[in-house]
Amino acid sequence: MSSSNATLLSIESVNAHHGQLPAVRNVSLQVRQGDVVALVGANGAGKTTLLRTVAGAHRASSGTVRWEGADITRMPAHQRVAEGLALVPEGRRLFTAMTVRENLLVARAAGRRGLWSFDTVLDAFPQLVPKLDARAGDLSGGQQQAVAIGRALMTNPRLLLLDEVSLGLSPLAVQGVYDALRGVTGQGTTLVLVEQDLQRVQAVASRIVCMLEGRVVADAPADQLTREQITAHYFGAQRPGAAADASAVPAEAAAHTHHLHKEAA
Repeated sequence: MSSSNATLLSIESVNAHHGQLPAVRNVSLQVRQGDVVALVGANGAGKTTLLRTVAGAHRASSGTVRWEGADITRMPAHQRVAEGLALVPEGRRLFTAMTVRENLLVARAAGRRGLWSFDTVLDAFPQLVPKLDARAGDLSGGQQQAVAIGRALMTNPRLLLLDEVSLGLSPLAVQGVYDALRGVTGQGTTLVLVEQDLQRVQAVASRIVCMLEGRVVADAPADQLTREQITAHYFGAQRPGAAADASAVPAEAAAHTHHLHKEAA
C-alpha cells in the first residue's frame, strides 16, 4: 500500500488472557500509516498485553490481528519483525553483558532494507556514540532506552511499538528520548506508544486510545480530548452509571497520573 494514510494494523475483536484471567477484552482499533497513537490507562488496563499481542510475544485467545489486510494472528514474532513490526518492551530487555555496538548490530538479522542503519541510528541518538564499547548494563536508564529504541530501528520497522517510554527515567532523559522520536516520526515511522505522562501524550500523539480493565473506552484524535476527559476515562468516570462520580474523578485521576509520572521521573 502506498497511500500515506493506508491502514497498517487492524485489531479486530481481540481477546488475550494471562492464564484464566482476561487482560485484553474484545479490543478493536486501527493504526494508519503516519499515526502516533498513545495508549493510556491505569496499571493493569491491558496496554502492555495488547502491544505484546500485536508484536506476537503474547498469544491472542480470539480475534484477528491484520497487517496491511493479511491475517498475522498466528504469525511468529520474528516473522512480524521481518514484515516491519518492532516492539520496544517495558524494561528495555537489552543484552546487558554485550556492548552498545553489539546490541545494535544484532538487530541487523531482521534483514529489512530501509533508512535505518548503524550510522543513522547514531545520528538519531548521538549520546550513544561515546558509549559504543560500554556494556549495556552499565548505562543510565535514558541511555538504555536509547539503545532499545535504536535496536528496534535497526530492523527498519514501519510500525514501532513502544511500551512505557518514560518509566524510570529522569525528566532530562525523557526529553532526550522524545526529541529523538520526533526525528523517527519525521522519517515516516508509525508509532504506538504506552505512556503515563498525559502532558507528554497530548503533545506528541495524533490519537489517544484509553484502556480500562482490558477494554478500549475512548479512541479519538488527540486534539479532541481534554486532559479532564482523558483522566475521566482513565478511571471509568465516562462509563454508564458513573455519572454521579464524574465531577470528582478527574481531579483524583489527575493527581494519580501526576503521582505516576513523579515515580517515573
